[in-house]
Amino acid sequence: MELTSHTSHSTVKPKTKWEKTKIKLFRGRQLYLFVLPAFLVTLIFSYIPMYGVIIAFKDFIPSLGIWGSPWVGFKHFQRFFDSYYFWDLIKNTLGISIYSLAVGFPLPIILALALNELKDGRFKKFTQTVTYAPNFISVVVVCGMVIAFLTPSTGIINHLLDFLGFERISFMTDPKWFKTVYVLSGVWQGTGWGSVIYLAALSGVDTQLHEAATVDGATRLQRIWYINIPTIIPTMVILLIMNVGSLMSMGYEKILLMQNALNMDSSNVIATFVYKQGLLDAQYSYASAVGLFNAAINAFLLIVVNKISRKVSETSLW
Repeated sequence: MELTSHTSHSTVKPKTKWEKTKIKLFRGRQLYLFVLPAFLVTLIFSYIPMYGVIIAFKDFIPSLGIWGSPWVGFKHFQRFFDSYYFWDLIKNTLGISIYSLAVGFPLPIILALALNELKDGRFKKFTQTVTYAPNFISVVVVCGMVIAFLTPSTGIINHLLDFLGFERISFMTDPKWFKTVYVLSGVWQGTGWGSVIYLAALSGVDTQLHEAATVDGATRLQRIWYINIPTIIPTMVILLIMNVGSLMSMGYEKILLMQNALNMDSSNVIATFVYKQGLLDAQYSYASAVGLFNAAINAFLLIVVNKISRKVSETSLW
């Protein structure tokens, strides 16, 4: 009997890795089905088109197609690196991006901490509505408003400067003002919406911590510093990594709408350059090479900052 029992147990085969995977997939089938549409959209519109990046290493001729066009190696990259406008594009792109990060990153945090301290009521709802609303205004409308407000002859800002005894300023034609106008208009539009993520993180703070701190005599600022801010630090780190990882990725739409011949020295960035070279001048291979260089820099920054964050704060994207 003992021999028979031993033999029957020894015939049971352990589950293979593939079988375990199938079991996990079956158990989580509803969650995977929920994620499937987003996965397909990303795959179809973000990953499959990436094969077209090879035209950066070719002299692309539309009639010959991607595979029929002749290979030229790093010709277009070398052309971009040797161009007289290379360092100007890098300087302008980094200048606007770092300026936007330095001013725009901390403001949503400050706003979220301030809104979190307000009691629920009409004033809090009104404040949230006012700060969130600009995010839903299109870029075209925002740029139109900026240009209208800053016009030297009829703009409300210059009327205010004139009333206060200052000289009128031609903001949109002076290169030294372009970065400030671009960044501040972006801060006005995006600060309220950016604070939503931090407010969601603050909603997870245990109220008993605040009650205990209040009993111990902690002031409101002390409770914000020692309870609220440590709670949102992981969120802050993740968003900072993502922002630094897209430091060179600037949308060309807003800059293009605010750009003119007089402020070109400050407004000509890689994104607008790629748009003009690729779509307006039909230099597809050259524009692809510049865009690929830009993407490679972003990927490098993302990996480096993520590793630094993992070592310093033990918070990272992966």
